[in-house]
Order: sequence, then structure tokens, then C-alpha cells
Amino acid sequence: MFLEFLQDNWIIITIAASGVFAILWILGSIFLYRKMFKRVYDIIFSLFGMPFFFLIFVPVAIAIKISDKGPIFYCGKRVGKNGKLFPMKKFRSMKVNAPDIRLEDGSTFSGDSDPRVTRIGKFLRKTSLDETPQIIDIFLGNMSFFGPRPDVEDVIEKLEGADRDLLKVRPGISGYSQAKYRNSIAFSEKLVHDCWYANNVSIFLDIKIFFLTVLTVLTRKNLNNEHTAKVNEDTLGNVD
Repeated sequence: MFLEFLQDNWIIITIAASGVFAILWILGSIFLYRKMFKRVYDIIFSLFGMPFFFLIFVPVAIAIKISDKGPIFYCGKRVGKNGKLFPMKKFRSMKVNAPDIRLEDGSTFSGDSDPRVTRIGKFLRKTSLDETPQIIDIFLGNMSFFGPRPDVEDVIEKLEGADRDLLKVRPGISGYSQAKYRNSIAFSEKLVHDCWYANNVSIFLDIKIFFLTVLTVLTRKNLNNEHTAKVNEDTLGNVD
């Protein structure tokens, strides 16, 4: 009799079961997002994003090779969740062996007139395509789609007390500071926003960051970080 009931009402039962599953998934996404679902979404969407990455890989790789015959990728050591080091991947946008130039607050110098950046590198940076290889880092668990931008070890080592809260979460391709301000604020202000994000992670906040990121990329606002720079002009001048 029970089997007959299932056979006669399997469509209704399937719809009801799907509805219950959807409700549980939504509730889990809200209340268990930080502990579990954020990572689940990272894995799912990184897998979906792999075809897009491989689609742009070939033309970008050819363009970089034609530009100066150097390596396609730049893999720099960055600090991840809980202080773990990992090799962050990017399409190389600078000349081979270009010097690392930092601002007074420790943040990275970038500018329209930066001679370290190759011709194809300028295009990759303006379109943010240089960041796309980090989808591999997301799949491997070193990064997330959303989180504080990863920084180098010597900068992170200088952080003390509550400033180290940003290490509670995986670094992201885009984050609250990155999406809202890009490179228009000093490192100290960026750190405040990143620590706030690390302590207030939610699916709603990540959705907001997603739309802010799209808007920022499309409008190309605050691309460069040179407004607070006191960079040694001899250093820039010596870059071939």
C-alpha cells in the first residue's frame, strides 16, 4: 500500500522533497556559511570557472610570450589563512626580474607610468584578467572568491593584535576593500576594512562584494596606487 502511494504521488513527493532540500540549503548557506558553505561554493564555482580560465589562457599566454618571451605566470609567496604560505598565481604583467617597489605604508606601488609593467600587462591589469589564474588557488583551498587580498610575509609579520584578524579567513580574488576602494586608500585603512570583513563574513556580504567588484571592474575606478607614493624616482628610472 505504501509503495502504491509512492507510485501514485511520486511527482508531488519529489517536488516536496526538493522544496525541503532547497529550504535546508538556504538556511545552511545563511547560518553555516562561514564554517562550511563558503568553501562549498568556492569549490563549485571554481570548477564552473575552469573552462573560462582555459578559454582565455591560450590567447593571454601567446600574448605574454610575444611580448618579451618571459614566463607566463608569476607565482609569488603570499600569506593565507592562519598564516600559511602559498604560491599565489597570476598572469605575469611585469617585466622579468622587475624590482618590488613599495609605498611608505608597505602597500604595493602601481601607476599608469610604471615602467615595470609590460604592454600586455597594462591590459591584463585594467581588465583584472591577470587575477584569473587564482581560480586554481581557490580550488586548491589556498584562496576564496571573496576575502582580503593576500599580502607578502614581511608585511603580515608586522601586524599585531586585532590587525591579525584578517588571517582568520582565506584571502580572496576580491575583497571588501578591493571592491569598494580598489587602490584609492592607504594600507592602514584597507587593513581596518579587511579585519572587519574577517569578523563579519556572511553570504549577504559576499554577494554585495560580488556586485561591487563587477561595478569597479567595469568603471575601472581607482586602478592605481600612487596617490600616497614617495617612490624613489631613480628606482623607477633604472627599470629597463
